[in-house]
Amino acid sequence: MQTHEIRERFTNHFVKAGHQAVPSASLILDDPNLLFVNAGMVPFKPYFLGQQNPPFANGTATSIQKCVRTLDIEEVGITTRHNTFFQMAGNFSFGQYFKEGAIKHAWSLLTDSIEDGGYGFDPEKLWVTVYLDDDEAADIWHNQIGLPLERIQRLGMADNYWSMGVPGPCGPSSEIYYDRGPEYGNEGGPAADDSRYLEIWNLVFMQNERGEGIGKDNFEIIGPLPKKNIDTGMGVERVACLLQGVDNVYETDLLRPVIDAAQEQTGAVYGKTREDDIRFRVIADHSRTAMMLILDGVTPGNEGRGYILRRLLRRIIRSARLLGATGQTMEVFINTIMDTMTPSYPEIAENRERILRVAVTEEKAFLKTLESGTQLFEEAAAKVKAGGQTTLVGADAFALHDTYGFPIDLTLEMAAEAGLEVDTAGFDTLMAQQRSRAKADSQAKKHGHADLSIYRDWVDNKPTEFLGYDSLESDSTVIGLIADGQKVNEVHAGQTVEVILDASPLYAEAGGQIGDRGQIVMGDTVLRVNDVQKIGKKLWVHRATVESGGLGLGDTVAAQVDAAWRHAARQAHSGTHLIHAALREVLGPTAVQAGSMNKPGYLRFDFNYTESLTADQLARIEAITNEAVDTDWKVNTIETSLDEAKAMGAMALFGENYGSEVRVVEIGGPFSMELCGGTHVAHSSQIGPIAILGESSVGSGVRRIEAYSGLNSFNYLSKERATLNGLATALKAPSQEVPDRVEQLVAKLKEAEKRIEDLRQAQLLARSAELKNSATRIGEFAVLTATLPEGTSAQDLRTLATDLKNQYGEQPAVVVLASEADQKVPFVVAATKTAVAQGVKSGDLVKEIGTYVAGRGGGKPDMAQGSGSDAAGLPNAFAAVEDIVRTLG
Repeated sequence: MQTHEIRERFTNHFVKAGHQAVPSASLILDDPNLLFVNAGMVPFKPYFLGQQNPPFANGTATSIQKCVRTLDIEEVGITTRHNTFFQMAGNFSFGQYFKEGAIKHAWSLLTDSIEDGGYGFDPEKLWVTVYLDDDEAADIWHNQIGLPLERIQRLGMADNYWSMGVPGPCGPSSEIYYDRGPEYGNEGGPAADDSRYLEIWNLVFMQNERGEGIGKDNFEIIGPLPKKNIDTGMGVERVACLLQGVDNVYETDLLRPVIDAAQEQTGAVYGKTREDDIRFRVIADHSRTAMMLILDGVTPGNEGRGYILRRLLRRIIRSARLLGATGQTMEVFINTIMDTMTPSYPEIAENRERILRVAVTEEKAFLKTLESGTQLFEEAAAKVKAGGQTTLVGADAFALHDTYGFPIDLTLEMAAEAGLEVDTAGFDTLMAQQRSRAKADSQAKKHGHADLSIYRDWVDNKPTEFLGYDSLESDSTVIGLIADGQKVNEVHAGQTVEVILDASPLYAEAGGQIGDRGQIVMGDTVLRVNDVQKIGKKLWVHRATVESGGLGLGDTVAAQVDAAWRHAARQAHSGTHLIHAALREVLGPTAVQAGSMNKPGYLRFDFNYTESLTADQLARIEAITNEAVDTDWKVNTIETSLDEAKAMGAMALFGENYGSEVRVVEIGGPFSMELCGGTHVAHSSQIGPIAILGESSVGSGVRRIEAYSGLNSFNYLSKERATLNGLATALKAPSQEVPDRVEQLVAKLKEAEKRIEDLRQAQLLARSAELKNSATRIGEFAVLTATLPEGTSAQDLRTLATDLKNQYGEQPAVVVLASEADQKVPFVVAATKTAVAQGVKSGDLVKEIGTYVAGRGGGKPDMAQGSGSDAAGLPNAFAAVEDIVRTLG
């Protein structure tokens, strides 16, 4: 049974049982605890936490959620049942059914025949575990399902008690296992061997609330929840492994084609050696995870989600290299995994070119980095050999891993080729320290989750009605007041407060548009609204300062938007849509929005693109945008279903979760059509002129355009015109000739600077003869020490020392030059080949000089340099150099 059919059967089973099918959320959610969605229940957290009421008609839901777990990336492929990306099929009940319903739903799907829509598992092969004292679950399994008592095992809190790791809902769980047979391990059930007995489904009975604590079993159970909920998770990949009769999750229909492609690309054979098999699995697993992350808008970077993606892509490249690949392989791997995954995720097809561009660009960049890392390894290896050692220290191996992303196995292989060993114990110690820091940081972030419980009652029962699409003022009732983090009944002049209204015309920050400014008025009472934020997607929180009077719960007030603010904000937001459309027209469909921010008169737009834009491209984007403004298109807003909006061609944002009903903003028909809940102008001409300020990189594969709109744009262009007129006057040339005239002046300036530099260098080298005559004879050696005039740079010292060294030819000679420049004391040591052959090491001499001038330095035997801060020590430093040479002469 193919994986796509496994997914379909799961969804159909629960829809027939009355559950609402919920699409998978993006892997990227606005949750401070998580880099990525890592469990099927994550999108439902607000309902389990009681922060929101579930919006499902029957109080039940089912989903197949995309998940990514990356805690132990280095372990991928070593075990054969874990993936970094996996699909978690789940069914959820919010106070409707409990243990009996969850158990019966799962058992029927697993054991019903294929003809009846089930998976057809042999009931005799299924085992379950329950929590130690969960007699209720054990009784259901035995007396209602008919499972023999010997196939029901009781385990402790670490195995069969679930929580999110933070205070909140928790409860015992029951896990379902499949017995793969004696060839996979020992008898005795899951408690004896969880390799033979493969876990395929976890049923969580959320019935309690937990307190503070760390770990799976180190927390207090505070008491029962008001409602008993169900959260289950079935591992789609594991079920596929069993139904397809393969040994592990890497050989299922979704991942095996990538392994086959890797065999063709590398010449290596899967199934031949354990080491190579791990590398094949890494390629298959990471190719899928990387592709899905890019699909959801992640781009490679040096921190956070971008760093995880970069690590995954680099491990693919390195694994292919270790298997024998010599050229680029990413295009083949990513195309292959897109082919296998598209039937389940049709959106891959429309994003195919973009996904491929990001992955291939990262591969090209890393192959260059790989060369730099190899050079670092060769330098470290040469240093080890020069010292008569045979072991590369753990710190060097860790530096290769941490700086260049070299896995230890690549370093080990390169070391073996060089006849060296690696201090793996030292490397492991440093890696353990890094993991410990990462774990501590993760724990800190987990406990740093914002406490939104104070808003809970309002979110559940009294959402704010937003009236701001049609009006800038409304009569509203005060339904909540918060001051100093506490609910209060009244507020007074001078206080900074949060006001919750039953209805509001003020826009709450979302979709890149910052919150409105305005005021709340009641007679002599005036509150200045400085920000509006949205809680739980449906509660408007007005952050305000009480300028005069006072306010109490139940008061009727006038909520007013600052009209000038809203007008300029709408200009910027609508202008953002036009720039997005112009970008795609100029750069193609791969230039997809990665984020935006707009406020009155200003906008910035981030988009996925791997190359900097040319001046011509920017000019075309600006021209197309302003042509759309001038066309005076009507801006239409359409409220429809998500499916209808997608059918219309409306664009959605990565990482954004949309409800079943959405708002489409259309400007110029097909020119611009996006899902957007923001406020907009009525006609494109109301945006006013758009002036693009420029574009820049904000991360690997992400570019940013910044622009002014409306009057800000006009003011900016006016200043630019004034500047141009000033230049034209100064140059005594027409405005249109200014660029050419400036270019000519710059060229002349560069030529003059070059001539001055050439003259300075000639004057510097002219001192060579004078300096050479001042050298001291020590035995066979000529030792030249000199302090050059203040301001002589380190580069000048190096140039002069190189010239003097060359003049000495085959004669054993040492040149030591120093100066004072920029409040530092740069110094250089150069030695001829003959001097080096007789024992002179410039690097050692530089270190010796450093002890006298409060500095340090290093280099090669024939040339080294350093810098200090105490010029008074130079005479003693020169004398020390002469003493060292004397011992050699």
